[in-house]
Amino acid sequence: MTLPSSEKPATIDFEQSLEELENIVKRLETGELKLDDALSAFETGIRLSRECQSALQEAEQRVKTLVEDQQGTLVEKPFTPDAE
Repeated sequence: MTLPSSEKPATIDFEQSLEELENIVKRLETGELKLDDALSAFETGIRLSRECQSALQEAEQRVKTLVEDQQGTLVEKPFTPDAE
């Protein structure tokens, strides 16, 4: 079953974007790209970087929401993978 794009987990998009960003950085670091190609790759890298940053901020907000108590006060809870 394929999820509609609006229902796909953000982590997949984040993981793919981060991997693509890493590949772009490697290509740029080689210094073998033509100027136009390097500029295009750089622009794509900036876009991906912003998308990843946005996804991280959204994830951080979701975590904060999950750890607020009923009065809206943030409560520190230790992370344990087995805790429910």
